[in-house]
Amino acid sequence: MVPKGFIRYQVLESLNQKSMSGSEIINEIEKKTNGHWKPSPGSIYPLLSWLQDNGHVRELPTDQNGMKRYELTENGKILLDEQKGIIEEQRKRIDEQRRSYMNFRKHTGFVGPPFMTGPWFHFPSEESVKVRKSIRGLVAAFFELGENLQTNFSEQILEEAIKVLDETTGKIEELNKKSRSQK
Repeated sequence: MVPKGFIRYQVLESLNQKSMSGSEIINEIEKKTNGHWKPSPGSIYPLLSWLQDNGHVRELPTDQNGMKRYELTENGKILLDEQKGIIEEQRKRIDEQRRSYMNFRKHTGFVGPPFMTGPWFHFPSEESVKVRKSIRGLVAAFFELGENLQTNFSEQILEEAIKVLDETTGKIEELNKKSRSQK
């Protein structure tokens, strides 16, 4: 899953280096991600059109090969700076979550199940996205509750959390039984 604003940031960052065509931008992003992700033309060209319509990039005259190239405008450089700030904030949040998770693991010995990461999903992509979103929401709420209990401990809230976790575990175990019986 690509973080919100990632494509826009990568396109602006690429065009900040030099003028490029849409296909060159696609290849540049693939290279920057070490081949882990290659954006589709369907995500790049509409974005370039939006950036152009909003004055962030300008189309250069077609070159000898008939290729359209784009360059960043001053307005685009301002947007790039804004995007850098957003990306930096996202990185800080991710680092905070990672530190919190590592601290939690250190104190509890908890190791998350392997299905929390994308490579374990072999469902149709729409279903995979739904499951990952649900799991991320659950994990985020779980860690936030852990942090809140560390700073403002409540026996009652802890007991309620344990009850919810036990009920959820029971329901998931029921689904596992049902799934196994359908084989």
